[in-house]
Amino acid sequence: MSSRLLITLTLAAALLGALIQPAIAQTRPAVLQPVGSEIGFTTRQMGVPVEGKFGKFSAQITLDPKKPETGSVAFSIDTGSARFGSAELDAEVPKPIWLSAAKFPQASFQSTAIKAAGPGRFDVAGKLTIKGVVHDVRVPVQVTQAGTGAALVSTASGSFAIQRLAFQVGEGEWTDTSLLANEVQIRFKLVLGGLAPL
Repeated sequence: MSSRLLITLTLAAALLGALIQPAIAQTRPAVLQPVGSEIGFTTRQMGVPVEGKFGKFSAQITLDPKKPETGSVAFSIDTGSARFGSAELDAEVPKPIWLSAAKFPQASFQSTAIKAAGPGRFDVAGKLTIKGVVHDVRVPVQVTQAGTGAALVSTASGSFAIQRLAFQVGEGEWTDTSLLANEVQIRFKLVLGGLAPL
């Protein structure tokens, strides 16, 4: 092999590497920071709002804000970690008529499509699984950022509603929506490191 051909191949390989490297960097998963992150929910019992939170969850997020359609979002929530702040209610939620935590220890979400919806806003479609029941949901997400470079911190937040009876949450007498509303509002705030700038 001539030295000229070797130099040409070396330069071509270096150029290809330079082109590929930014794409690799953009698709690196974001890192969920537990401090400041939360997933909560609100329901209504006889018209009175009742709020709770999940104490244990994880997220796998790969997103280039400039090319959101190439990204993916996945959540896994420990159903046994649901807390209302009341010992009585906290003991009830894991039972079979509610989240059946022993049989279905995790609820999950997996995105199927992500679209830009304005500056820092995204529309995330995906499949939500609770108690083994799967339904399509759409989740509006707002992303804000602070800092620069390696110190850039992103916060993804939003809320969406589900119908609990569609997921068989609240069986028996609790299917009566005059006792407990069918709609449950899910809200989230995720603090992320490693997300590319908006």
